[in-house]
Amino acid sequence: MGSAQCGPRPPPHIANMTSACHLAACLPLNPMARPVSWAELAAHRGYLVQFARRRLLDPALAEDLVHDVFEAVVSGRAEFGGRSALRTWLVGILKHKIVDLVRQRVGHDSLDSHDDDGEQGPVLVCPQPRPDEVAEQRQHLGRTLQRIAQLPETLRRVVELRLLHDDSTEEVCRSLAISEQNLFVRLHRARRLLAS
Repeated sequence: MGSAQCGPRPPPHIANMTSACHLAACLPLNPMARPVSWAELAAHRGYLVQFARRRLLDPALAEDLVHDVFEAVVSGRAEFGGRSALRTWLVGILKHKIVDLVRQRVGHDSLDSHDDDGEQGPVLVCPQPRPDEVAEQRQHLGRTLQRIAQLPETLRRVVELRLLHDDSTEEVCRSLAISEQNLFVRLHRARRLLAS
């Protein structure tokens, strides 16, 4: 009556298995796996959302995929083995989720699949910008870089490190000895000045 079970009872057709087999079924698949706390996940949320936004160009979809990553970790479908940094492991899961999403949306059409029918396959168009568009983009970039250079020192350094050099929030805060909240305030002010 007082025996503790580590999982559901085995089905009747395998009830004759030895207790060692049943015990092995209760052990984790990866003995090096360690549970990841919610606080650890939350610490990487901003980076993961930004990573997904850059690739998907859809903020809501990026949030959904990061939520899916957290759900996979919390539910135990993904186990952190400690063979890499936690952020690296989470980014790996996120990359796979992005690839799955792209495959789901685009489908799996092969470029060669239509050759057997004698039909023309899908045509991939990679539009190149016209020379006038390239010149306009360069001028716009030059004006923007000049305006960044004219920002006050405290705002300019934040924009350079966070946006131009793509340093992480933690790295920027550490190098400038400011809080995360102060970083976001400075970025907001810099963007407002650049937009005016």
